[in-house]
Amino acid sequence: MENYISELRWRGMLQDIMPKTEEVLLKAPTSGYVGFDPTAPSLHIGNLVPIMLLVHFQRAGHKPIALIGGATGMIGDPSGKSKERNLLSSEQLDINVAGVRKQLEKFLDFSGENAAEVVNNYDWMKDFNFLTFLRDVGKHLTVNYMMSKDSVKNRLETGISFTEFSYQLLQGYDFYHLYKTKNCLLQMGGSDQWGNITTGSELIRRKDGGEAYALTCPLLTKADGQKFGKSEAGNVWLDAALTSPYSFYQFWLNVSDADIPRLIRFFTLFSEAEIKGFEAEHASNPNALKRILAEDVTTRVHSQEALEDAQKASQLLFGKSTVEDFEATDLLTLQEVFEGVPQRSFTKEEYENTPTIVDLLAEVLQNSKGEIKKAIKNNGISINKQKITEVQGQEKPNFIQLKNKYILLQNGKKYYLAIIN
Repeated sequence: MENYISELRWRGMLQDIMPKTEEVLLKAPTSGYVGFDPTAPSLHIGNLVPIMLLVHFQRAGHKPIALIGGATGMIGDPSGKSKERNLLSSEQLDINVAGVRKQLEKFLDFSGENAAEVVNNYDWMKDFNFLTFLRDVGKHLTVNYMMSKDSVKNRLETGISFTEFSYQLLQGYDFYHLYKTKNCLLQMGGSDQWGNITTGSELIRRKDGGEAYALTCPLLTKADGQKFGKSEAGNVWLDAALTSPYSFYQFWLNVSDADIPRLIRFFTLFSEAEIKGFEAEHASNPNALKRILAEDVTTRVHSQEALEDAQKASQLLFGKSTVEDFEATDLLTLQEVFEGVPQRSFTKEEYENTPTIVDLLAEVLQNSKGEIKKAIKNNGISINKQKITEVQGQEKPNFIQLKNKYILLQNGKKYYLAIIN
C-alpha cells in the first residue's frame, strides 16, 4: 500500500489535514469520499482536482467513493459564494446527476478489491422527514459551531438563507451515513470545503463517538491569482458536447508558462521522477511541456482518438493540410478552428458577381488591388491551401467551398476567411 499523503505532498495537492490522518491511512486500506454537487449536466476542469484526489486514493490501495449530491444539489452550497444559488428543478437535477455519474465512471476503476463506487445522497435523504432530521442530526451541532464556519461568516453581511445555512448539516450527515454504512473514514475536497468536511467528522464524534478524518487540496488558481478552469468562452467542460476535444486540447496548450509546473503535477499521473525529467529535458521549451500535459489530459478525459482528431484540427491552419482534411473535420470543430481568423461574409449573389479573384482578395484582405497583385507575384497568396498564380488572379472566383460555406485565404502567414451565405 502506497503512502497517499506523501503522493499529495510532492504534487502540491495537500492543504489542510486532520491529525492522525496519515497514520490511519498507512495502517490498512479504508474508504474515502469526495462529493460533487450536480449543478450542471457536466463537470468542468475545476472538478478534475477532487477527481484526481480520488484517483490517487485508489492507486494507493484505498476504496474511493464519489458522492453525487442529488439531495444537497437541491439546496446549494454557500461555500465560496457571495449570493444565494438558484434552486434547480428535480427534472434538471436528474439530468445533471446522470451526466456527472457517467463522467466520474471514466476516471475510476470499478473492479477489484478496492473497486470504486458512485453513490447519490438523495437515496438516503429522500425519506428523511424534517422533524426526524432535527432530532437526529440538528441537535448534535450548536448554532455557534455552525456560524464559526467561513462559508457562513463570509455571508453574514450580504445575508444567508436558512436553506444554505443548513447545507453543512446535510453534508455532515452524508459523512456520517457513509461512515456507518461503508466504513468510510475520510472525506476529501477543495480547501473551501474544510468547514463542511470537519462538520461531518464532528457529527460522527458527537453522534457516534467515532473518529473520522479529513483533508483538502488547495484551490487551483493561475500564477496571476485568477481562478483556474475558465476560458474566454466560460467553463471548460468535460462533456465533449459542451467543450469540444479540440477546444479542450487548445485550452491546455494555451495555459501560462508559469502555471505548467503546478498543472502537470495536479492533472497527470506521471511520477515525480518522470515530471522532473520532462522539466529538465524541456527547460528552455515550455511549449513541449504544454503538449505533454495537453495530450495526457485530453486522452484521459476524452480518448486517444479524440486527441488525434484534435491534433489534426490544430494542424489545419498551420500544418500541411489539404481541402480533404478540412472536409473531414466536423463543422463545429472547424468553426472553432476559424475563431479569431478575420472574416468577411458574402451573399451567394455577391460572391457570384465578384469579377476576379483579385477583387475577392482585395475585399476580404482590405488591401488595394495593386498590393494583392504584388503579393500574388511574390508567391504570397494561397486559397484553400493552394498558391495563386498571376493568371489565376484574373479569373473569376470558382473555388471549392469548404463545408459548402468557407473559402480560406492566406496572405503570407496570416489567414482570412470568406463566408458564403
